[in-house]
Amino acid sequence: MKRIIQRRPVDLCAGRFASGTPPILQRILLGRGVTGAEALEHSLGKLQSPGAMRGLETAVQLLAGAVRKREKILIVGDFDADGATSSALGVLALGAMGGQVEFLVPNRFDHGYGLSPEIVAVAGDFQPDLLITVDNGISSVDGVAAAKAAGMQVVITDHHLPGEQLPAADAIVNPNQPCCDFPSKHLAGVGVIFYLMSRLRTALEESGWFRDSGIVVPNMAEYLDLVALGTVADLVPLDHNNRILVHQGIARIRAGRCRPGISALMEIAGRDQRRLCSSDIGFVLGPRINAAGRLDDIGTGIRCLLTDDPGEARALAAELDALNRDRKAIEQGMQREAMAAMEQLRLEGEIPWSLCLHDSRWHQGVVGILAGRIKDKFHRPVIAFADGDNGLIKGSARSIPGLHIRDAISDVVASNPGLVSKFGGHAMASGLSLPLQNLAEFRNAFEQAVRDRLHPSQLQAVLESDGELEAAEISLETAALLRSCAPWGQAFPEPLFDGDFLLLQQRIVGERHLKMVVAPQADPQCPLDAIAFNVDTEEWPREAKKVKLAYKLDINEYRGRRSLQLLVDYLEPA
Repeated sequence: MKRIIQRRPVDLCAGRFASGTPPILQRILLGRGVTGAEALEHSLGKLQSPGAMRGLETAVQLLAGAVRKREKILIVGDFDADGATSSALGVLALGAMGGQVEFLVPNRFDHGYGLSPEIVAVAGDFQPDLLITVDNGISSVDGVAAAKAAGMQVVITDHHLPGEQLPAADAIVNPNQPCCDFPSKHLAGVGVIFYLMSRLRTALEESGWFRDSGIVVPNMAEYLDLVALGTVADLVPLDHNNRILVHQGIARIRAGRCRPGISALMEIAGRDQRRLCSSDIGFVLGPRINAAGRLDDIGTGIRCLLTDDPGEARALAAELDALNRDRKAIEQGMQREAMAAMEQLRLEGEIPWSLCLHDSRWHQGVVGILAGRIKDKFHRPVIAFADGDNGLIKGSARSIPGLHIRDAISDVVASNPGLVSKFGGHAMASGLSLPLQNLAEFRNAFEQAVRDRLHPSQLQAVLESDGELEAAEISLETAALLRSCAPWGQAFPEPLFDGDFLLLQQRIVGERHLKMVVAPQADPQCPLDAIAFNVDTEEWPREAKKVKLAYKLDINEYRGRRSLQLLVDYLEPA
């Protein structure tokens, strides 16, 4: 799909940067709303204080009491990478503090999402005194009621948006719950449990628990590798607080001070742990952890993160890698079927503003990835549905900039009582279930909700660029400067530049990757390596001699040699 390249507006007068800050860096930061270099300070001392986090102290008191009394604590997680890292962090930290702790994660095919009454029944087999959710629970009104009726104390830790009714838990820790003044609203689930465990550690230390019990005081920084993995994989916005957590976690992984499971996953993917960056988490680590929850049991991913045995970690990483290969094969088949459905829509006329796709052959665990792929190709909000149980279909939704997809679904629910059985999620990703016979009516209602919330101009895909680089700025030095300012990610995007280039050479590598040699038009004698991944080889004109590129600067390291490479996000004939 054709993209419009739009340059970020920058007010150069708004900056408060120290003298000597490179102009290109000032321009990039200002384009992201950052007016001072303090946003690049990533020390743990700059983290937001937990004091304003509603429900935190109550949760700490409950957990501290359970630890001291040697009560059984059960962690109930979610079946994605954020849920897996949250579960692992909770088990490791509570265990290090002397807690008696186990974990349980719902199977998406048997129990559905969150703390449902069905998973509470399974939890009863563990006979817990206290149940704590991670990365879920804020909408589990019935599940919390069931747990309370079974005699369990319940602590909810979550980051998802709450519904109209909060569950009657003993404590709720969620920066997005009403009346919570914690300023960083974008913590992932693993960030929330990290804050809670850090405050619990402090409370137990102040009470003399570790001294009296002969327990070494845990160093909470040891868990930042898990925090970085879960935060990046869950695609939460990287505000300053999250950038600190991710930066510190990546630094530990690069230094080899991380869980053996993370090292094993990097090894099996053929990546150098010493040069890990946030994109490696997003494209290498996260998908392998997620594959377990999509196709089988996320417990495999959690055990990989929990084990201290490198041999066991490698075996579990191999299982996760195999599951990820299976996921890719399933996804490719689903994409072919979805594209056939899209071709039919094209033949019938204009593509709708929203896309609700369903196929009885599709896999429940992979529809979220499929929705994202179709969204990227057609720049429409997409909900992909697969068959569930009892006549229900389960959908995974992905949105485009400008549309809060959970709120759009909420509009449908409010206007059409009974149409949707259950829903929840974020601005850019949501999930829902409804009876199959309601799909046509839902599709029409959702289309109207999207049209009410979007302007036609928002259906055109836009790439935000940081502008054109001078030929001298397209250098290893500039690439190294930008790398030093990482982590980049959601809502703090890696710098993207645009410009017209001479196309000197081109060839297809792999199946669909376009390897090129280009040169700035202003400096034809300066050849540059460039690569564009997953190019539509049927549409790309091979006779092109000039190209417009939207690209990132990358440092390619091979056999000790460092060279500059352009990573091309978009290209078209110039």
